[in-house]
Amino acid sequence: METKYCKESRVIRTSRVFPNDVNNHNTLFGGQLMSHLDQVASTSAARHSRRECVTASTDTVDFLHPIQTTDSVCFESYVTWTGTSSMEVFVKIIAEDLKSGECKIAATAFLTFVALDQNKRPTPVPRVIPETEEEKRLHETAMERARIRKDRKQKSKELEAFLTINYPSVQYSL
Repeated sequence: METKYCKESRVIRTSRVFPNDVNNHNTLFGGQLMSHLDQVASTSAARHSRRECVTASTDTVDFLHPIQTTDSVCFESYVTWTGTSSMEVFVKIIAEDLKSGECKIAATAFLTFVALDQNKRPTPVPRVIPETEEEKRLHETAMERARIRKDRKQKSKELEAFLTINYPSVQYSL
């Protein structure tokens, strides 16, 4: 089975935070952050597998510190673990105050991607080899996250069976 190092899938993207990127609290809009992280994570998955990839899940996005308009925001992503056709991608979001130079981890995220063959079917991906302490820790703890993902997906399927697909009726009250 083919193997690749985490660093081979690493993607780094840095941008400024502009007024049109912020919410009513004058901090980076969460949806804007999530769009950027899905883009860098999907690039990491494609680099690792050299295949077309689809987002299977956004497992977690933990917002740790608000990102201000005086900050730049750096997204760093890489594949931390692989299943047969799936890849766990970690994204670290670092905010840098452009005046003081102070940096902080503003958010972290885990996403899962599936590699597809030419018929749009899941296809095997290379195993991943961690090298740094950060990569090793994320790799070692990945099986637990995979178990949680599997349990959460099962619960989602159970909920799906219960939910209706009828369009909601609009009711007005005075």
